[in-house]
Amino acid sequence: MLNTYQYPNFEFVRPPELDGKGDGRYPLVVVGAGPVGLAAAIDLAIQGKPVLLLDNDDTVSIGSRGVAYAKRVLEIFDRLGCCEPMMEKGVSWNVGRTFFREEEVFNFNLSPQPDHRRPGMINLQQYYLEEYLLRRARELPNIEIRFCSNVVGVTQKADSVALRVETPEGAYSLSADWLVAADGAKSPIRTMLGLDIEGKIFMDRFLIADVVMKADFPTERWFWFDPPFHRNQSVLLHRQADNVWRIDFQLGWQADPEEEKKPENVIPRIKAMLGDDREFELEWVSVYTFQCRRMNSFTHGRVLFVGDAAHQVSPFGGRGANSGIQDTDNLAWKLKLVMDGKAPATLLDTYSEERTFGADENIMNSTRSTDFITPKSTVSKVFRNAVLDLARKHAFARTLVNSGRLSVPSFLTESRLNTPDVDRFSGEMVPGAPMDDAPVETADGTSWLLGVLGNRFQLLYFTKDAAALDGATVQQLTGLADGAIPVQAIVVAERGTAPAGLTTVIDSRGRIRERYDLTPGSAYLARPDQHVAARWRGLDAALVSAAVARATCNA
Repeated sequence: MLNTYQYPNFEFVRPPELDGKGDGRYPLVVVGAGPVGLAAAIDLAIQGKPVLLLDNDDTVSIGSRGVAYAKRVLEIFDRLGCCEPMMEKGVSWNVGRTFFREEEVFNFNLSPQPDHRRPGMINLQQYYLEEYLLRRARELPNIEIRFCSNVVGVTQKADSVALRVETPEGAYSLSADWLVAADGAKSPIRTMLGLDIEGKIFMDRFLIADVVMKADFPTERWFWFDPPFHRNQSVLLHRQADNVWRIDFQLGWQADPEEEKKPENVIPRIKAMLGDDREFELEWVSVYTFQCRRMNSFTHGRVLFVGDAAHQVSPFGGRGANSGIQDTDNLAWKLKLVMDGKAPATLLDTYSEERTFGADENIMNSTRSTDFITPKSTVSKVFRNAVLDLARKHAFARTLVNSGRLSVPSFLTESRLNTPDVDRFSGEMVPGAPMDDAPVETADGTSWLLGVLGNRFQLLYFTKDAAALDGATVQQLTGLADGAIPVQAIVVAERGTAPAGLTTVIDSRGRIRERYDLTPGSAYLARPDQHVAARWRGLDAALVSAAVARATCNA
C-alpha cells in the first residue's frame, strides 16, 4: 500500500462464455489494460470498433513505475479525450538541468517556442494515468473490460486467433478476428507464439526510490554525474503528483537488488542527498536494469504487438510508455481501415515498418545515454568527465552531454505511405512529420489546430479570406468527402468563413502559416494520426486522392 494513493479493486464479472452463451467470436481483442493497451482500446473504440479488453489483474499498476509523459503523447491523449485530468493532476515541466559533481554544466528547455497547448513533459505516477484511461474507456459503450482474465493459450488460424482465458470461476475459449498484444515486457502471448525479442541487457543496476516530502525545489528534471552525496555514480531527481519525488540512484552491476531495496539501506542514501533535516517518507522502492530490445516484426498474422511487448528501452528519457502510446496511435487507424475493408492487410505491415523505425531510434538514443551515464571502461569514463568539464564553458561540449535524450516523436520521412514533395517548402512539416500544434479560432470553440485534426484523413487548405473562395475551389474541397476513403476539407484562413460543408479555422496568431510555411493555395494532407501525408502549393483533387490511396496501400 502507498501513503498517497488508494488502490481501486475492479470486480470480476462472469463472462457469458462460462455459461455456454454467445458464440465467443469478437472482432477485436486487446490483452493488457496498462497504459498502452488502454490507449489502443480507446483509440479503436472512438473510431467505431467494438473492443474486448482482457487483463489478468484487478487494479491499476503497483508502484508509480512510468512517470514522464511527453508533449506528443499528451496531444494523443487529447485526441482520445482523456488528457485534462492528467494535466490537472500531473506536474508540468520544460527545463532540465545536468550537474557534474557540485556544479551545473548544462540545461535545456523542451518547449522553446511559444503558443503550444501542452508542455514538453508532465510527471504523473502510472497508477493515476491508468485510472484516467480506465475512466475514459468506461465512457465508451463499445469497450467491454474483463478483469481477472488471464490469457493462457493463443493459437493462430487463417482468419482468426483462438484464445484460452482463465478466470477465478473457470476457463473458457474465445476467438478474435484481430488480437492486439499489450501484455508487457515479459509478454506471455509472445512466448506462447514462440517469438523472440532481441537486443541487449546493460550490466548496471539502478535503485528507484519514490519519497513523499515537501520541498521547494523547482519543478525541473535534475541529473547529477558523480555528486558529492553519491560518488562515482549518477542520480536523477524529479517531482510527481502528491509531493512524491522520484530519485534514481545508480548502483553498479555488483549490487544485490534485494539488499538495496531494504529501507535501512535506502534511507541513508536519501539522507546523504537531502540532508538529515529533510523529513520524508518512503513511498515505493524498486531496482531495475537497462534493456534495449525489440521484436524483428511487430505484426505476426492477426496478432499485433504494441508497447513493451514489442520493444523495451532504458527508462532514462521517458521513452518506454511514450513510444508504446505512439505505437497505438500508428496502429489504430490502419487496423480500422483493414477491418472496414477499405484497405488491404498489407497496410498493417507499414505499422511494423514505421514503429520498428521508431523503436530503433529509441534504442539508439537509449544505448548512447546508457553508455554515457554508465561508462564501461576507464578510457570511456575519462572521456565522459572531460566532456562534462568542458560543458561548463563551451557550447559544443553541451551537445555531447547525455543524461537521457528525452522522448520525441519519430519523423517518418522514409515511410512508403508518404507522397514525396514536388513543390518547395521550408520548415519541419515534411511528409512523415508529426504535425505541429498552433492556436486557432473556430465556430465550435476549438482553440488548437490539433483539436480539429485526427481520426480521419483531412486536408488543410490555406487562403487569406475564407469567404472569398471561388466556386471551383469549393467544389474540389467539398468533393473530397465523396471518395472511397473520405477526406474532410479544412479551410485555414486569416479571416472570413468558408461556405457550408467546409470547416473554417482562423489562424489567429499566424502560427500555422509560420510552422507550415503556408502561402495562398497551399494544401496539407493529414493522416488520421496527425502526421503529414503529402503537401502541395496548389489544390488538385486528383493528387489528393492519389496521396490518400498511397497512404492506405490502395495505390
